[in-house]
Amino acid sequence: MTTNPPAGATARGRIAPVATTGSPSPDALAPPGRTAGRRFRGGGTTWGPVVSRWAPGVVAGCFPVAVLSYYGVSARDLASFCAYLAVCVAVPGVLLARAAYRGRRSLPEDLALGLTVGYAAEVPAYIAARAAGAPLLVLAWPAAVYATFLLVPRLRPFWRARPRPNVPGWERWFAAGTVVYLTGWSAFVCFRVVAPTWPEAGWAHPDLPFHLSMAGELRNHVPPQVPFVAGEPLNYHWFTYAHLAASSWITGVEPLTLLTRLSVLPMLVAFAVLVGLTGRRVIGSAAAGAMAVAGTLLVAAPSLYSGANGLLRWTGVLHVPWNSPTQTFGALLFAPVMLLLADLLTRPGGGRGRWALLALLLVAVMGAKAPYLPLLAAALALVTVVEGVRLRRLPRAALGALGMTAGALAFAQVVLFGGARQGMTVEPLSVVRATWAELAGRPAATGLVAGFALVFLACWGVTWCGALGLLARPALLLRPAVTLMAGLSAAGAGLMLLLGSEGDLNQGYFLQSCYPYLAVLAVYGLVTAVRAGRPGVRAIIVACLAGMAAAILVRVACGVQVPLPPGERSVGPFLPFAVLLLFIGAAALVAASLSGPRRAAARALLIVAVSAAGVPAAWQARVLDHLGHGADSNLNAADHPVPEQIPRGAMAAARWLRGHAGPGDVVATNAHCLWGHERPCDSRHFWVSALTERRVLVEGWAYTAANLDRDERGLPFTERPFWDAARLRANDAVFEAPSARGVEELRERYGVRWLVADERLLGRPEMVGRFASFQVRYGDYAVYRLPDPARGPAASGAPS
Repeated sequence: MTTNPPAGATARGRIAPVATTGSPSPDALAPPGRTAGRRFRGGGTTWGPVVSRWAPGVVAGCFPVAVLSYYGVSARDLASFCAYLAVCVAVPGVLLARAAYRGRRSLPEDLALGLTVGYAAEVPAYIAARAAGAPLLVLAWPAAVYATFLLVPRLRPFWRARPRPNVPGWERWFAAGTVVYLTGWSAFVCFRVVAPTWPEAGWAHPDLPFHLSMAGELRNHVPPQVPFVAGEPLNYHWFTYAHLAASSWITGVEPLTLLTRLSVLPMLVAFAVLVGLTGRRVIGSAAAGAMAVAGTLLVAAPSLYSGANGLLRWTGVLHVPWNSPTQTFGALLFAPVMLLLADLLTRPGGGRGRWALLALLLVAVMGAKAPYLPLLAAALALVTVVEGVRLRRLPRAALGALGMTAGALAFAQVVLFGGARQGMTVEPLSVVRATWAELAGRPAATGLVAGFALVFLACWGVTWCGALGLLARPALLLRPAVTLMAGLSAAGAGLMLLLGSEGDLNQGYFLQSCYPYLAVLAVYGLVTAVRAGRPGVRAIIVACLAGMAAAILVRVACGVQVPLPPGERSVGPFLPFAVLLLFIGAAALVAASLSGPRRAAARALLIVAVSAAGVPAAWQARVLDHLGHGADSNLNAADHPVPEQIPRGAMAAARWLRGHAGPGDVVATNAHCLWGHERPCDSRHFWVSALTERRVLVEGWAYTAANLDRDERGLPFTERPFWDAARLRANDAVFEAPSARGVEELRERYGVRWLVADERLLGRPEMVGRFASFQVRYGDYAVYRLPDPARGPAASGAPS
């Protein structure tokens, strides 16, 4: 516990220790005879406190509605989605969370935790309902919760909130500001460049139709298959798509609108609030919780090059929130897992409710995103060892949590993922080699790879150097919550450097998954160092500005442009980081030359300055690069088709087929290659299965486990040929050289009932209609139906 500073310490410009039991109200800090806020009187009623209390909520609610309306979300879709989110997810989730995990929380914290618990309960409920053939039975779970909490007397008190007392006004406005920032950021990186209409949607990165295809599969089938290669098992984390399917069934909103406008934003907001709650619980300060949110959202690895930021290929949690809803959903579901464990490992006797809630969340995380459970298992193993040595007995809470995590992990690997590697291999420093090739424009020798790995470590040290402040009080390192986060972070960094991955360097998700908890550790160390050194407020502000200025000046002074120009020496990428480390080393020597309280204050200021160096990097990567590319700068801009490459009528034709084909009908198409990447063929084409919500015999196959796990190092995974050559020949023959025999083989052997033809790829489009019944044409796409021998040729539809 901290002690109070001498009287007048704050007035002299020193930082007082942060309170751990809440902050005084604004009125308590006001001079005698005045109130902190302006009061509006009328009819004997004081309106000032009411306005100041509810104004942040009004801003947080109205701003997203205005932005979403501006970007084309209809009033009907917005109202349906908000009603669904409140009635079917958040409120029943709040009731469950209050009953299982008791305590006083602010309203945003209560809603964020309830929303997350609601998501976790919705997924298994929808899986059961969809498997039973009645997807709307998913509504049974919120109905059961409402009935139980109304009819059981001991549960009725949980309808009433027990808010955390004395929530200061700044905290409410910080929560509102977080909502505004995340909404504005979503509009900047997603809404302005991706639309739920055609042809604008076609400009998106190939990951969008991939996710949309998966959501369509879960709308119609459980257990799911790979929708773009019919019959292929879906060895993937697919729980996110179960949520998207459930929300689409309940609201009637198109999955494309949910994916590009509505679903991810509440996940981001709830995640940020839960990170703040975790920081407050672990560090003991609401201000520190806010700093943890800021560190998670605003700080990135320093980018000291004049070109695009690509050092770590990601910039924290906001790297791909919309392009990777699985990562966003997994991060949200994992946040309360860490919050619960921080309590359970410290106070094991918390009742069965918290353990039941932990089990529910672990099941949801199990199928939401693959990296989290391995990381958690490693972290809990470390906690078990440290606690066992410290207590000289087996820590039952840590062992119990480890056993639950190991069980969920084993089930996921064997059942959900089917033992598939998804292209992951043990290949040390693979990410370093790929990053060097991107920055330098050429492969790196072994020595250069080892040297550049040190640059990686140096960047991580700068980004999270605040954690060094924990050394001011080494006993803090033995706190179970701190050990848990440190183990999680070490495992994430280690696996990122140890593993290799095909194509998109997916090993980066291991470190990205740890990012919020590294931020909490960094803030905890920073607060600890500041409390120990007690530097003045002005000195802290100057240190922050100096750190940001140093990062900018080094970038400008060194002027290293990436990719390196031809003939540029290989030492170029090392120069800016060497200069930055020299600055830090010189400052550290100055701090070490001091003595007594001055040394402690200098250490704290040095940590503050170095931590601030990551802020301008985040803005460079997230703003400047996005303005330059018009989309996610961390994804190859060549993957985005230009308007001329997008076919006309694709959505209209696909939606017609969705309305006329049965959910179990199989479709064949001649579209296999990413638009503009036909030679060689980039097999990331998923739009047919995405828009029709029907299984396609062979569409694109790049992201399938069968393709990723093949040992063909000579070709990128996107350019590998389809592994079943006979199936692909039979599929393409119906379009390229149609015949009655070919149509019969496709229908009888592979169960195909419909053809979707991209007529731009056909030499003689009219030939297909000789053997299949033409149904409709929109722009470049035509739909045909294969004749049913039992009924004769299908009736042709009128062309459109």
